[in-house]
Amino acid sequence: MVKTKLWEKKLENVDSLEGKYSLITAITGEIGNNSFDHNLGNWPDIPGIFFSYHLGRREIILADRGQGILTTLKKVRPNLKNHQKALRVAFTENISGRYPEYRGNGLKFVRSVVEKNEIKLQFHTGDAQLKIEKETKKLNIKKSKFFIQGCLALIKF
Repeated sequence: MVKTKLWEKKLENVDSLEGKYSLITAITGEIGNNSFDHNLGNWPDIPGIFFSYHLGRREIILADRGQGILTTLKKVRPNLKNHQKALRVAFTENISGRYPEYRGNGLKFVRSVVEKNEIKLQFHTGDAQLKIEKETKKLNIKKSKFFIQGCLALIKF
């Protein structure tokens, strides 16, 4: 908790982020919280999340070795066929792997913030990758060249 507050304070002091540092903190928190919310008690191997940042390069990295989005969403949408389709659903539909709880707005919030600001997001899960940036009209989801157990996010601001 102390390190998180220190990071937020450092981010707040980055030039040209006045008023936007709270949005960057919010999307970072949303992605990081998802790692725990959707994996508690179900970590395949290494529990927890990797979090790193480099303010000079204006980037944040989050990664987990959790179940990934496809496995999580298949609990409520068993017909999902692959990681690319699951990633599209996660960023476009109000759906949650924590059914019957009415949730599922988090990654739509992340997408909205990125599309409205000078922020770029690369998100990987399984063999799928997504890229979003300001004024993205159509989600850029492709098959990745590598497989990620869990999720990996790179936020650039």
